[in-house]
Amino acid sequence: MTSEPTAAAPAPVRTAADRARPGGATGLLYGIGAYGLWGLLPLYFMTLAPAGPVEIVADRVLFSLVVCLVLIAATRSWRALADVFRSGRTFWALALAAGLIAVNWLTYTFGVLSGQTIEAALGYFINPLVSVLLGVLVLKERLRPLQWAAVGTGAVAVVVLTVAYGRVPWIALILAFSFGFYGLVKNRVGAKVDAVTSLTMETIVLTPFALGVVGWLGAAGTLTLTGHGAGHFWLLAASGIITAVPLLFFGAAARRLPMTTIGLLQYLAPLLQFTMAVTVLGEHMAPERWVGFGIVWAALAVLTVDMLLVSGRRRAALRRAGLDAAHRPA
Repeated sequence: MTSEPTAAAPAPVRTAADRARPGGATGLLYGIGAYGLWGLLPLYFMTLAPAGPVEIVADRVLFSLVVCLVLIAATRSWRALADVFRSGRTFWALALAAGLIAVNWLTYTFGVLSGQTIEAALGYFINPLVSVLLGVLVLKERLRPLQWAAVGTGAVAVVVLTVAYGRVPWIALILAFSFGFYGLVKNRVGAKVDAVTSLTMETIVLTPFALGVVGWLGAAGTLTLTGHGAGHFWLLAASGIITAVPLLFFGAAARRLPMTTIGLLQYLAPLLQFTMAVTVLGEHMAPERWVGFGIVWAALAVLTVDMLLVSGRRRAALRRAGLDAAHRPA
């Protein structure tokens, strides 16, 4: 797996991956902001009743597009947006990303509104393990022994939680894999498309579907956007900003950080979600589920230890290389 970049690395010994992803410290801040905001989303969704998951996602798409177009106009990025339309490979990559994030939004919203925020949090707890697995299956990266141990432990946790829930934890698995693939696609797009342009294109792709949903709900008389007062309307309208900001942060982070670092940052959001589900939303945790979650956390601990060991070895190697360069005759 690609190791976490070292900000203080001397220029002569920087790796190709480091050069390809400038601004590692900035990317880290973007990542913390993204996952911190995502961690607080359950509280926001609870205020949107009686809107259902499908309407909420449709409204998120439409209002996010409005926010994105304002940002495009403010940054005068129309040419960059046009370039994406002209580039078939980039356009279809972002269209795929749009489909993945739509699945993720819908599943997550359903989980929160149906009182299953804990399982939704589980999805994001196992997502770092999925990111590691995708690095092997898609990017052909080679796993270190501790990474294999973490992935294997995570698989055991899924089995234990399947028994604990009495069913496959499908909400968690869909969230983990949809967002894992979304991050992979955004990572592969890389610096070719900035975060604002990328999110704008994704919402453009999803807008026809969102308009269809709004029209269908309106015709059926079940659309809440315009039928429950100004306060409800503006709460739903705020989904544009609430959705766009963390996704923009994530897009900026994904273009600057390796997949392993993205995986580490993902601990923050599920930790906040899990804590709120248990302490604020009052969701029940049976003893056997605690066992399953404990195994997941053990897997993440193993993964974290591996990251720290590799990071320490990388820093030591860079220091040695810097000393060698300093003592090399001119």
